[in-house]
Amino acid sequence: MRKTLLALSIATLAFSAGAASADTLINGAGATFPYPLYSKWAYEYAKKTGMKMNYQSIGSGGGIKQIKAKTVDFGASDAPLFTKDLDEAGLAQFPAAIGGVVPVVNLQGVKPGEMRLTPEVLADIYLGKITKWNDKRLTELNPGVELPEDSITVVHRSDGSGTTWIFTNYLDKVSKEWHDKAGFGTAVNWPAGVGGKGNEGVATYVKRIKNTIGYVEYAYALQNKLAHAKMQNREKAFVEPSIESFMSAASGADWKNTPGYAVVLTDQQGKNSWPIAGATFILVHRSATNCENTRAVLDFFDWAYENGSEMAKSLDYVPIPKSVYQLMEESWTGGITCNGASLWKK
Repeated sequence: MRKTLLALSIATLAFSAGAASADTLINGAGATFPYPLYSKWAYEYAKKTGMKMNYQSIGSGGGIKQIKAKTVDFGASDAPLFTKDLDEAGLAQFPAAIGGVVPVVNLQGVKPGEMRLTPEVLADIYLGKITKWNDKRLTELNPGVELPEDSITVVHRSDGSGTTWIFTNYLDKVSKEWHDKAGFGTAVNWPAGVGGKGNEGVATYVKRIKNTIGYVEYAYALQNKLAHAKMQNREKAFVEPSIESFMSAASGADWKNTPGYAVVLTDQQGKNSWPIAGATFILVHRSATNCENTRAVLDFFDWAYENGSEMAKSLDYVPIPKSVYQLMEESWTGGITCNGASLWKK
């Protein structure tokens, strides 16, 4: 793990938001959820090819806005765009990896995986209905775990966020009250809590402030040594976040028959499935305005599909299966054009 985090730290320096240099070829912006992975891929790709990328980790909402405005070569979003939005903006969409969003807590003496949460309890904490850590519903779920009498500080995202889309999509499915009061989206009207910008901001809040609960992509929990909770899934089993439980959640995904590959992976069946899983997506224009850069984006993700699986697994992301990315690359041919001609040819 130390080697993984060291490599991530080095990659982050080379790939940090706003760190463009004269020889940067590709510019992207968006989701913070896959930022650790894109950093690692970009660092290794630059060593192999000399091509560099500048990626602004600004949240999915910002990435969608920037790719629509054609101010970047690709946008990144954990909230999938559906057919109508893709068609209106003239965008192509494809998944880059699969990961998990995890509840994390800062409670004295509570270790990673020691706390257990059910869907209903998690929803009621974020609804502001459960306000104390020693609430009966929490203590009954966690016998043997010493929970304080203190108030719960709820932390959520303050920016437009695909991580929030995944998290609130899950809450929307498991809690009717959440559905009625807040719904789901990249931003919602939060019933309770304080906001942090990006996965980084939420992780920082939870790490620094006692008696907090937040939600982050799993790599951020590991990197910041945050205590994640076990979650009760659809089959009533309490599961740990892991590449295996993310893969279980993704096992039934029907990529081929889902328009725009907009697969939603929350609350999936399977005894071993992590319930708050999701894919992260790349957005490019179907009709390229900068043909060289759009082709470079496709080349980069082709390389990442072919060579980045072990890097993804080392950061607890699930790589896109070969059968799926081959299907997607077939759709690039003819589906992404330059001056009316197909841009992609492997």
